[in-house]
Amino acid sequence: MQTFTQTSTTVSNFLNAIEILQDYRLVCESRQASLIGRKEVFAGKAKFGIFGDGKELPQIALSRFFQNGDFRSGYYRDQTIAFAIGALNYEQFFAQLYAHASETAEPASAGRMMNAHFGTRLLDEKGHFLPQTNTKNIATDLSPTAGQMPRLVGLGYASKLYRQNPNLHQFTDFSINGNEIAFGTIGNASTSEGLFWEAMNAIGVLQVPVVMSVWDDEYGISVGKEHHTVRESISKALSGFQKQNPEERGFEIFEVKAWDYVALMETYQKATEICRNTHTPVLVHVTEVTQQQGHSTSGSHERYKSKERLAWEKEFDCNVKFRNWIEKNGYATSEQLDEIEKKALETINKAKKDAWKAFNDDLAEDRNTLLGFLGELESQFPRITMLKKELQEAINPTHTQTYIIAKKAFRVLKNKTELKNITSFVLWFETFSQKMKDTFNSHLHSQSDLNANHVQAIAPTYASDAPMVDGREVLQANFDKIFSTNPLVIAFGEDVGKIGDVNQGFAGLQEKYGEIRISDTSIREATIIGQGIGTALRGLRPIAEIQYLDYMLYALQIMSDDVACLQYRSKGGQKVPLIVRTRGHRLEGVWHSGSPIGMLLHSLRGMYIAVPRNMTQASGFYNTFLKSDEPALIIECLNGYRLKEQMPDNLGEFTVPVGVPEILYEGTDVTIVTYGSMCRLCVEASEQLAEVGISVEVIDVQTLLPFDKNHNILKSIQKTNRVIFADEDVSGGATAFMMREVLEVQNAYKYLDSKPICISAQDHRPAYGSDGDYFSKPNLEHIFDVVFEMMQECEPERFD
Repeated sequence: MQTFTQTSTTVSNFLNAIEILQDYRLVCESRQASLIGRKEVFAGKAKFGIFGDGKELPQIALSRFFQNGDFRSGYYRDQTIAFAIGALNYEQFFAQLYAHASETAEPASAGRMMNAHFGTRLLDEKGHFLPQTNTKNIATDLSPTAGQMPRLVGLGYASKLYRQNPNLHQFTDFSINGNEIAFGTIGNASTSEGLFWEAMNAIGVLQVPVVMSVWDDEYGISVGKEHHTVRESISKALSGFQKQNPEERGFEIFEVKAWDYVALMETYQKATEICRNTHTPVLVHVTEVTQQQGHSTSGSHERYKSKERLAWEKEFDCNVKFRNWIEKNGYATSEQLDEIEKKALETINKAKKDAWKAFNDDLAEDRNTLLGFLGELESQFPRITMLKKELQEAINPTHTQTYIIAKKAFRVLKNKTELKNITSFVLWFETFSQKMKDTFNSHLHSQSDLNANHVQAIAPTYASDAPMVDGREVLQANFDKIFSTNPLVIAFGEDVGKIGDVNQGFAGLQEKYGEIRISDTSIREATIIGQGIGTALRGLRPIAEIQYLDYMLYALQIMSDDVACLQYRSKGGQKVPLIVRTRGHRLEGVWHSGSPIGMLLHSLRGMYIAVPRNMTQASGFYNTFLKSDEPALIIECLNGYRLKEQMPDNLGEFTVPVGVPEILYEGTDVTIVTYGSMCRLCVEASEQLAEVGISVEVIDVQTLLPFDKNHNILKSIQKTNRVIFADEDVSGGATAFMMREVLEVQNAYKYLDSKPICISAQDHRPAYGSDGDYFSKPNLEHIFDVVFEMMQECEPERFD
């Protein structure tokens, strides 16, 4: 580990006096943004505030070496970096604090993210990627501590792929020969999270260009460093990651003080030079960081810091130390620095006022329109006068207040269609409601022409002599075709490379296409997903494998907090077209035959969930999602790899449409709605039920998100008047989801002559062995009995 300290009084190797004073202006402006932002919260003009005061100087140093094409995945106190690289201006900073729901005023998230959550818009108005190599880029921030770490792996890994794979050199909108750095930042307390350690290990193993900065202010809210980090120092704790020679994998580790301007510049110059040129990752441990205002507006740090600590923080404030250094070395006089500070205050105050005015002007447009309508109607309805007064007297009005008053007015004016201007009022409210829907509810999914719903269905075709093969062979042949035609596609995961995955879907493909495209990873599910996020953000098309559905729990937080909500929380500013591959359902064992689908359905809104019944269907879904720009989870059937299927001859081309169920077995008495491995059992049960005179229609939903978008299941129930929902999840899991979609959304309850029934697995995990599988999961005999009893209840004379 190298420790950098101030070794000279000049920084002529980096900057001249003009640039030094520019840096001082910027740290002063950033500090004022924090101070004034906190006051705005306490004035009731914002809900909450978290700021980057005390971290300005090291962030200035980092930003000096941040180049076009580079990415940041960081901490929600990085406002100075965002200001310095031009990713954020001061008015936008305050617009986010006020939650201004406009992508023009607040481009990072259009008011959807808490303040100090930064991001650059990587997509154009049509939802297509903009060039990344002529801009400085920020992957949209998220709040969960260390949640920024997994995708950092992928952002760095993308540079490695772009550098080492000649077939990718043509994609210059995303990389210039892999010269881009991924900058990670984190607070010292959050390095206690497992995600930090997992990501750092992965970055070191992969040897990818990441500069990881830890802002060490010695606290995690009120909890001191002695509770967070072994040896009370993250650089010491990670000393085993330090490279001992150029040939081995590992990190370069630097330690530097947050108030030492010269040492900071030297540190980041060296760190970025090593990282950019050799793809060696670097840890920069920035110590003696202060928090001038404490953790956030939720409380005061005076409650838990000693008087001595508070006095030290005042003395070692990086801005104060920077000013002293400038004066001492003759770069500016005290009067000149006073003038810079004065202008900084004026600049931030103006930005605050402009942002607040823009925010209120946006709110006032619809509010004033509503007041106009109410004024025209109040003479006839005393209640309207009261509503008008309520809206006029609202302090810090919101869209919500306008909407509520409008709804209340509707109650008063219900059925008063003869009134003057009532038609205009109704039309305005419809427009306003649609505007609010776009403002707060849009972009859960892609709104581009590459939305998965736009991918046209192409059926598999078969030669007259098409062989019957193991399902895994269909999957392998389809992957082979994909990799031969699309150089952007990569795949990685545990055992994916050398042995071609545990079920041979990638057998022989690493040897054919190289380790740079099909690679093994260590056992680290969260950062396998992160590897996919970062590479997808940078234009690649990753297939990230989680070996078993049971292990999805390790990855679920990242998939839920980052992948599924990225398009939404950036309001279409960023997208992550990642395919997550896994396998599950029936096999044997507590942790190798899981079907926790309800958990996934509730956690992954914003992703598609495909549940193919065989490998031909699975292959079609890979083809579908590679034509789209949206994230998807594809769950293959564990017991389907060795079942026989016919080999299609249009490999890589046939697709399966999302949200379109398929009827597998036609019938007139009962509809069974199911998916995955249950399809085969339900069809077999239906064949046996046919022998006793019961006609069952079996429907494979194929995707759970989206679910039956054309309401095909409703049409079946209109014919059968009975429905059963069957799967291998626990009771009340995905069957409850399917029931709600069919009975409530599709209104199928109107056509039922019998109560709807759910067939699920036992509420415990399956015991090991064939008997465990049979008695823990739904079986053919159980399906038969449930259907028979349903028919016996409604036609007892026929089925006694």
